[in-house]
Amino acid sequence: MLLRTARSLTGNPSDAEDLLQTALAKTYVAWERIEDHRALDGYVRRALLNTRTSQWRKRKVDEFACDELPEPDPVPGGDDPAEQQALHDAMWRAIMRLPARQRAMVVLRYYEDLSEVQTAEVLGVSVGTVKSAVSRALGKLREDPDLGLVRS
Repeated sequence: MLLRTARSLTGNPSDAEDLLQTALAKTYVAWERIEDHRALDGYVRRALLNTRTSQWRKRKVDEFACDELPEPDPVPGGDDPAEQQALHDAMWRAIMRLPARQRAMVVLRYYEDLSEVQTAEVLGVSVGTVKSAVSRALGKLREDPDLGLVRS
């Protein structure tokens, strides 16, 4: 019953337990001064309320009213989600325009994060073939007009 009261005062179960423990400790300290021990629930409830009020009054204010809202400094690197999505979409369109073999090698190397040796094993080709095909594919991606528009 007292814990329910503490929860209604704090709104957080762990804060309510702390509040109740503090109120019970205060009740224990004042035990000799309590004349009517049948009214202990009321005494503890009053201790809960007084303790919570004291905590509320002592709380530190982290926000202050001001005339202007502070704007966050722009983060270098383009963290704008719309720009990131546009670049992602343009990249996939450019990758889909690559020949099938080059596309497979680029996806395995850079999206699946396989090494050149692992990519060669998966595709059944030599490591040199992977290196040259990926190099040609990256050259085509650098020259892709859609990617040039997104990067600028």
